[in-house]
Formats: sequence, structure tokens, C-alpha cells
Amino acid sequence: MPRRSLSPAAPTLDLIRALERVGDRWVLLIVASLLDGPQRFGDLTDSLGVAPNILTARLRQMADDGLIVARAYSERPVRHEYQLSGAGRELADALAHLSDWGSRRRGGRGTAPFHSRCGTRVEVRAWCPTCDRPVDGDEATEAYEV
Repeated sequence: MPRRSLSPAAPTLDLIRALERVGDRWVLLIVASLLDGPQRFGDLTDSLGVAPNILTARLRQMADDGLIVARAYSERPVRHEYQLSGAGRELADALAHLSDWGSRRRGGRGTAPFHSRCGTRVEVRAWCPTCDRPVDGDEATEAYEV
């Protein structure tokens, strides 16, 4: 198989695009709050301590980005409850690992899930579906051009 040239800009560009979607801490905290299920605007305001105008803007942005789904539960006045979409749940998985990393860096046990059969902490690893095996750090490349 021919060696492919690395494109150093691709990983940076992908990270920039991801960060543009998640925006700021409020988006991340809203995603974390919605992990337990749908919530109404007032519940989010109370639990996060965010100003209503900021929450409104972030919820609209998140709905436009496909991270949440807003469902009307009242027509007069129009009120919504919010829940994570599939893309929002994917982001939540990444946030769970970021939270675990932060906890361990503060000297805590971390927050990663444990395997119910054996009690071992679940790890996130790079996996190659073609080779059907884990990929070590020295085998992985950030990106390549075909």
C-alpha cells in the first residue's frame, strides 16, 4: 500500500469546527444537564444558574446545530422541553471522558463508567475496524490525503 502524505492542517481544522459547534461552557453544561432526560427552560435556568437571554441563545444555536431537539409542550404560551439528539448524545460521550480526565487530574478517581461484569474501568482506545484490533499511538496518524 502506498504511503500517504500527512496533512497537518486537517486535524486542526476539524478541531476548530468542533469547537465552533460547542461554542462555550454553557453549551457543554446544557449537554451535561440533558443527559438525565428532557428538561424545560425553567429547569435548565435553575440548575445551571444561567441568565435567560443566554440560555435562549444557546438553545437556539444548539437546535440549529442539531445537538438538541425542542418539543413544544404548551401552545399558549409556546413552551418547550429540550432533549439531546443523536449528535448531542455523541458529544455527551466525549464530554464524559473529558470530565473523567479532569477529575483524575485533580487527584480524584475519575468518573468513567465501569464494566458491569468485572468491575474494571472502561477505556477509550483507538480501534481499527479493518484489522479488528486496537491501534497503538505510534501506529496512528492524525489525518492523511488519498
